[in-house]
Formats: sequence, C-alpha cells, structure tokens
Amino acid sequence: MDTNIVIIGAGVVGLAIARELSFHYSDIYVIEKNHTFGQETSSRNSEVIHSGIYYPYGSLKAKLCVEGKQELYNYCQANHIPHKKIGKLIVATNQYEETTVIKLYEQGINNGVSDLSILSAAEIHNKEPHIQATLALYSPSTGIIDTTALMKQLETDAINNGVNFVYRNEVVAIQKHNSGYIVSIQCEQQIFQFSARVVINSAGLFSDQIAHISGTFEPHYELHFWKGEYFSVHNGKHKYIRHLIYPVPTPQHVSLGVHATLNIQGRLRLGPNAIFLPNKHIDYSVNINHRNEFYESVSHFLPFIDFNDIEPEQAGIRPKLQKPGDSIRDFIIKNEYEKGYENFINLIGIESPGLTCCLAIAKYVKSLIL
Repeated sequence: MDTNIVIIGAGVVGLAIARELSFHYSDIYVIEKNHTFGQETSSRNSEVIHSGIYYPYGSLKAKLCVEGKQELYNYCQANHIPHKKIGKLIVATNQYEETTVIKLYEQGINNGVSDLSILSAAEIHNKEPHIQATLALYSPSTGIIDTTALMKQLETDAINNGVNFVYRNEVVAIQKHNSGYIVSIQCEQQIFQFSARVVINSAGLFSDQIAHISGTFEPHYELHFWKGEYFSVHNGKHKYIRHLIYPVPTPQHVSLGVHATLNIQGRLRLGPNAIFLPNKHIDYSVNINHRNEFYESVSHFLPFIDFNDIEPEQAGIRPKLQKPGDSIRDFIIKNEYEKGYENFINLIGIESPGLTCCLAIAKYVKSLIL
C-alpha cells in the first residue's frame, strides 16, 4: 500500500478524525478539494456546543453529543480555544409549546443530560428580563465556540503527529483492490492514483457522492440539502440577552427554529431558517426579503428586537438525510465490511450536533477500523 489511511474531507469532523487516528496510526493523508479546512458546513453554522437534548434516546446523535460535549470543553480549555459555557433557554409562549418543552426535558434527562431544569415565568424573568416566555427549559452546559480556532488547533495537532494534508485535490474515483483501495484524485487537469488500506469518507455535503463512486451507496444514504440563513441584530440589542434563546424545534426537527445566539465576540444573530433545496444547488446568498419572516419568528419571545435592527449576514447548508415530511434521522457512521468493503468507513448525514460530537465521532471511527 502507498499509504495506510486516507480521510476524505477536512471539515471539523475530518480534522478531529485525523487528530485522533494520528495517536494510533502512521502514514495518514487528508484529501480536501478546497484550499483549506472547513470551507463548507463547518464554518457556516451557529457555533453552538449542544448539550444533547433534542436527539432520540439511544441514537448516535444523543450518545456522541453527550460524550463529545465534555470532551470538547476539555479540549478547548487545554488548548486555549475561545469558548464560553453561556447556557441556553428553550422557551414556550403557549400551552402547546409548554408541553413540548416538558417532553424535551424528559428526553434530555433520558439521554444523560443531568443539569437541565424547568423555569417558571418568574424564574425566566430573573435570568432574562427582556424576553417573553411562560415556561423554559434551561440548559446551563450549552455553550459557544470559535470554530475556526478549533479547526486550526485540530489541524495543528494532526500535522504535529505526522498527518499529511493535501488541499486543492478532489477525490474522483475509488476502486476496491485486494486488501485496500485505489483512490484517484484530481488537481487541476491532472489525475493521480494511490493505494490505501483504510478510506474514511468524511466529505460532508458530498459524502453520498463519495459513497456512490466507491460502490458502497445505499438509497437511504442520499443526502438532502437544507439551506439556513442568518441575520445579524444591530443597534446594541446584544446587551438584552445573556444566554442563547431558542424556540421549540420545528416538526421532525428539520431545524431547531430561528434562535438567538451570541458569538464569542458578543455579536447577536438570528437563524437559521430551513429552506429545502431540491436540486441540491449550493447557494450561500441571504435573501433580504426573508427579513420579515425572521422578525415575525422571534418577535413574540424577543420583543426588544425591531424590524430595522435586522440585517442579512450569512448562510450555510445542512447535509440532512431527511427530505420534507421525513422523520428525524440519525448519523450514518459505518464500516462497510458487510458489503465486502472492509475498512471503507462512511460518515453520512453529519449535521448538527456534528460540531459538538467531533471528538467523540473521531473516537467512534477509530473503534470501527479493523
């Protein structure tokens, strides 16, 4: 074999896998088609460290989120990565939403999130006097993080442990060969081939395409793109909240609802919404005409925000396994040995809480290598 392990994709999960495997294996390559790490989903999200509330009991999302949260906090502290355990309120403004909040509390407790509490209207007012809510789920272990600093540290650790990063190269073909794989990569107009014992597909938005060209694809691996826009809030309104403020999630958890987040610099923003992209066209523009939709989404629980406070900021795309109307889907993280593809490991549908889970996902992937 020309090399031992190839990781396709240098998003936050691919970087975490590279770092983890570098403690146990040598001769590792990371192939990334962009000019540097984290140019897609990993740099276009809410930058939130989730606690593990939303995900069905026993799912990989629940298990890896609860495990990964503390690992990520520890890693940030050890490496001086900007982060803050700011806490989150999931707020209800009517009886139906109150019922949902109670269900989320119960699910979070079942998932092993031990620090949750239910707040009354008076208790909410004490914590957040400028918001309106009748009941809230309080998650003190939810936090925020500088994702660029995190990814840079993961890359640095991996490089220091001998991992090779190959940017501006795209994987265009994968063939099973003897006890490994022949991987073809394209750089500009040239094609290069090499062999590898282990291939890890962490290609994010394009992970189902990598599964296709490898021969490991199944119909339920197909990704569906959901665009999420963000609007920033100006005029000093960031001073009006101290925590992250979330509504109850949308049905089937297509999104967690348009929520209010503070980033490490203290900037307040709203988002994301959830726009299904049936043609999977990647478009990072923000439609100014959606400003009214954002305002109306939050005005009933964030009454201090005025329409003229809101301006377009950025957009991202979620690689979801759900299309409209589908029920919630779990991560796919699988060694495809049962199909005859030993040590070809697919990671598909790694959306939220993938950032929170990244270190735990890396350890899980390491455990799958035969």
